[in-house]
Amino acid sequence: MDSAATDDNFFLGSAALASSQPPPRRRYGRPNYSSGNTNADGSEKYTFVAGVGYVAPIGDTHFYETPSYGFQFGGGRNFNKVYGVLAQFDYDHFGLQGATIANQTNIYDYGCSAYDESQGLCGVSGLTGNNHVWSFTLNPTFTLPTEGAMGAYGVLGGGFYHKVTNFAEPTEEEECSLYGCGDYEADANIDHYTSNAVGVSGGFGLTYKFSHFSNERFYMEARYVLMLNSQRTGITSTNVSTAFGANYTGTDFYPANSNRTTYIPVKFGIRF
Repeated sequence: MDSAATDDNFFLGSAALASSQPPPRRRYGRPNYSSGNTNADGSEKYTFVAGVGYVAPIGDTHFYETPSYGFQFGGGRNFNKVYGVLAQFDYDHFGLQGATIANQTNIYDYGCSAYDESQGLCGVSGLTGNNHVWSFTLNPTFTLPTEGAMGAYGVLGGGFYHKVTNFAEPTEEEECSLYGCGDYEADANIDHYTSNAVGVSGGFGLTYKFSHFSNERFYMEARYVLMLNSQRTGITSTNVSTAFGANYTGTDFYPANSNRTTYIPVKFGIRF
């Protein structure tokens, strides 16, 4: 047999055999490429967050305030899969301890005789109060490398903090409609204090990705917040009856609003 013909048949048979084999399996997934909204490593360039949760005062702040609620929203830039920065607004609300309300009532009522109080010339009744802090901060974030749906990150923050305390007393108001007029009771602010300061924070968060191809993540985040207030001089329950109280001519009857403030917010929400 001709050896050349044999070689030709061998190569033709090999080619036919190769053409009958299935093609290699392809691996599918999100492609990594750089575009207007993605970085070179495939991560999204921009992040937005919105959440609500629970806030708890700690340290000395706990002696004046009680836990309540808060919310946050913000947006920022991711430089890659690990590093990013977030501009954020937070609003954190607190109640006031019973002792705080009692001490403040004593301050407002100090020097008020029983007769004057009965005539409505001085004194307060049914005093209530609340406190809140709102802030604008920049927050560098550090995302930990993880696999699967779960993720984790660390966060630091710093910026401007504004703290407000309001004291209110129930008053009777009149409301009129087409059917006539009637009285109702509503709280009216009788005293108001503000304090502005620089603040810092730090904490960590956990995320859960809804699906392999989605950008949306559920997050839970806890931080320690320190508001670096400047202490002010004013009337307190301990100095109201002293020589200082007798000679005080200022208007700050709640200097605790300017105390250094510490609290822990725990927020839940969506990152996208």
